[in-house]
Amino acid sequence: MHTETITLGSGCFWCTEAIYQRLEGVVQVTSGYSGGHVDNPTYEQVCDKTTGHAEVCQIVYDTTKISLDDILAVFWKTHDPTTPNQQGNDVGPQYRSAIFYHNEHQKEVAEKYKAALNESHAWTSPVVTEITAFSKFYSAESYHQNYFNDNTNQGYCRYVIGPKLEKFEKVFKDKLKKQ
Repeated sequence: MHTETITLGSGCFWCTEAIYQRLEGVVQVTSGYSGGHVDNPTYEQVCDKTTGHAEVCQIVYDTTKISLDDILAVFWKTHDPTTPNQQGNDVGPQYRSAIFYHNEHQKEVAEKYKAALNESHAWTSPVVTEITAFSKFYSAESYHQNYFNDNTNQGYCRYVIGPKLEKFEKVFKDKLKKQ
């Protein structure tokens, strides 16, 4: 097994985590915070919009089973990368679209993908995804980990994450982990 790590922000980390946990080749998904200026931020601090952090998932994947291109295809297709600081009803800089790359290859592929999406006018508005070098990651509190799987009947899970997962599973059915 050969693994790489990438850190992605695509709105609420509960949604991002639930999606990437289902992809074949993804070894680990950890919800947390990146891109800010406060050490060891709490969820409450990040929600106050003063730390500069985004809600992110740090994704460890086996490059012999899933490619960076596939990881990023899922990223671009499972959130709206054209809305600055917002995903649906979740509003604030912590919900921004962001790729925190861990190596030059990730940076190059992410920038090329973003440019191609903008050139093709895949969306009516330009892609505003931040592409920044990874520096620090702070794991979110334990109750945020594995959130959807542990709380499927919670309102946000049923009405926001559930429908998002259904759409994702239809589009990426050939990339899902075997049950």
